[in-house]
Amino acid sequence: MKKTIYSLAIATLMVGTILTGCQSSVQKVENAKDKVQDAKDNVVIAKQELNQALADSIQQFKKESAEKISRQESSIADFRARIAKEKKANRAKYEKKLAELEQKNSDLKKKLDDYKDEGQDKWTSFKTEFTHDMDGLGNALKSFTVKNK
Repeated sequence: MKKTIYSLAIATLMVGTILTGCQSSVQKVENAKDKVQDAKDNVVIAKQELNQALADSIQQFKKESAEKISRQESSIADFRARIAKEKKANRAKYEKKLAELEQKNSDLKKKLDDYKDEGQDKWTSFKTEFTHDMDGLGNALKSFTVKNK
């Protein structure tokens, strides 16, 4: 008798587990649709965050570059003041070179102001090229010296 009761209890438990553990195909499809929708929502959110991070990066780079351009403008002004004390023959040569550097600086400023956000790839190439140009101008300004005699 005990054997029959145990067998019946185990069979009932197994049938109950099987019935509660199984999902209908309709329910499985609904769960899959929910998961797909959640994934799509996550992709949209991730794209928005990426775009915001890119915009923040652009603004930060523009701010830092504008500060560098401003420092270079003040260096050019300092050099102009020092050139005024030079001999006439040297002054013309220095003023010509300084005018070229000033033009490069203003071109970089215009290039920075005119940049429009056109995506990650174009931003990367713009930033690389612009940084190279800024470094070149900075090195030219550092090597530009006026010997006071």
